[in-house]
Amino acid sequence: MIVDIKNIVILGGSYAGLSAAHYFLKHIHPSLPNSDGQYHVYLVDPSTHFYHRVAAPRASVSFDLMPITKTFHDISKEFERYDAEIFTFLQGKATLLDTTRRTVTIQHSGVEKSKQTELPYHALILATGTRAHSSILSLQGGGHEEVIEALSNLHDELTHAKSIVVAGGGPCGVELSGEIGEFLNRATSWLKKKSTVPKKKVILLCGSEKLLPVLRSGLAKQAEAYLARVGVSVKYNSRVESIEKLGDGHTKLSLSNGETLVCDLYLPATGVTPATGYIPYELLDDQAYVKTNPETLRVDVAGPGVYAIGDVGNYTHGGIMDIYDAIPVLMTNIQRDLLAAYKDVNAKPTGGDRKYKKNTSETQLVPIGRSKGVGAFNGNRLPSLMVYMIKGRDYLSGAAVEIVTGSKWNKQVRWKPTDG
Repeated sequence: MIVDIKNIVILGGSYAGLSAAHYFLKHIHPSLPNSDGQYHVYLVDPSTHFYHRVAAPRASVSFDLMPITKTFHDISKEFERYDAEIFTFLQGKATLLDTTRRTVTIQHSGVEKSKQTELPYHALILATGTRAHSSILSLQGGGHEEVIEALSNLHDELTHAKSIVVAGGGPCGVELSGEIGEFLNRATSWLKKKSTVPKKKVILLCGSEKLLPVLRSGLAKQAEAYLARVGVSVKYNSRVESIEKLGDGHTKLSLSNGETLVCDLYLPATGVTPATGYIPYELLDDQAYVKTNPETLRVDVAGPGVYAIGDVGNYTHGGIMDIYDAIPVLMTNIQRDLLAAYKDVNAKPTGGDRKYKKNTSETQLVPIGRSKGVGAFNGNRLPSLMVYMIKGRDYLSGAAVEIVTGSKWNKQVRWKPTDG
């Protein structure tokens, strides 16, 4: 008897994709009719290892402070518990999504890098996320070895650099400059209000009038004070307009305010680019994020059975907490759709969908160095010690383990149609 295999394809092996794969295999797959051997999950990513990029600021200064074993996790190893009949990890990069033929073209990576596969999908989850402008802050579409090499090179550069400029007034820029400041100027006493003579010059460029746009002004000012204590100075209303590598090895930065800076080391931390180059333009908004139904997390313009989760979608403000909120919604609606489409792919479920609600409250935790930080949760200001205890101590390394092993989703988050 020939079994009609229905492929559930998940593109992206980071926080959103890993969560979607584990949740589906643990809770949704067993609930489907004749699920044994009939539904097959493909998790696709160019890297064999998950990069816990939240920890990048501390990993950027030292592997002693943030070990490789806490920052990079073997994906295949953590999915060995699932039967090969229902799960495959495919090391490769999506190069073309064809919603008419319902296929994704995968360019393989690693030992099979010359191979290309056209993978048909019954359901498709887009979870390819975003890429930072710096190779130390995210995977760039290749293997994790590239990031480890970039981090190692940065460690050497920090040893020799006397002046460092970090661009970006958001959480990543503040965290990165704070870690660098404390690592290089660590003789600075936390009892002092300000480092009067830092060992090395560290400048943080902020493109607006305040740091950390999500947080209130008082917390932004506190962040500036904590940065000053580790020898980091902040220049406001300063964006990098052009970069010039000088013959003596220095870097010349031309700023939006007319100033120029010459430094030994320049590190951009100024935002991200959605990893959507394989997706047809009609599925993307004007900033190249996936047009996602903000309540159901379906990609309605792509036809039935296509969804987006995590930073790749235009429904979210980003972050791990947002993924935690969105995964149960996504999985419930996928389950409903698959049950309805068991015999007809175009059939739609009856009744109301589970709906995602964006958390718009002031919520963000920003460690600054290895003992301080600023933050708020659900509109409530958090003391520095609490920011350190929750995030600053190890940059959520425990949460990374929960995601890659799937233990975060051991229990299904139940829902009743009356819950909305």
